Amino acid sequence: MLLRYLLSNMPKHLKKISEEVLHENLWTVYKHDVYEKPNGEEGDYYYLETAAGSACIVPVMPDGRIVLVLQHRYLSDKQSIELPSGKIEEGMPALESAQKELREETGWEATDWIKAGEFNPSNGYLKTTAHVFIAEVTEQKEQQLDDTEDIDVLYRRPDEFEDMIKRGDISDGYTMAAWSLVRHRFFDLQDNSS
Repeated sequence: MLLRYLLSNMPKHLKKISEEVLHENLWTVYKHDVYEKPNGEEGDYYYLETAAGSACIVPVMPDGRIVLVLQHRYLSDKQSIELPSGKIEEGMPALESAQKELREETGWEATDWIKAGEFNPSNGYLKTTAHVFIAEVTEQKEQQLDDTEDIDVLYRRPDEFEDMIKRGDISDGYTMAAWSLVRHRFFDLQDNSS
């Protein structure tokens, strides 16, 4: 009964009438769409788009610790503890991009990659998909940072990582969303081993 009600009262699909690019750079495209509202009138919608999406990695050490990055974020003007992540280059598969990001930001190589899921980080103003991977790190080399990056590598147990989120030490939305997709894998393993 409830399901029938919900399905019959779902929001209507909005029809796109036109689309224009307002600005474009290496990372995003700023667009303006004209669309038809449910009442038949036209509306304006402004949004950012990263067509290829992004990759977020949950790198796991052989001892179970998670590899994190610490970097300064310009917009918040704060140090940010995050999972390694980055934009997927046009034409590059998500997994290949995730492997590249992990290597560049942390210096780690990994095996046994698992696609954990995907999410839309902010589907009200950003048209993109974030692909989440879990990887077992095996060998550390040198970081391959670009000239805008200054990244420290951190290591935390899953319970420490959870505590950091609860305390507000981790506030990055990508990191918290990715963790919500994978956390059960860590705590199920710990619960089954006792």
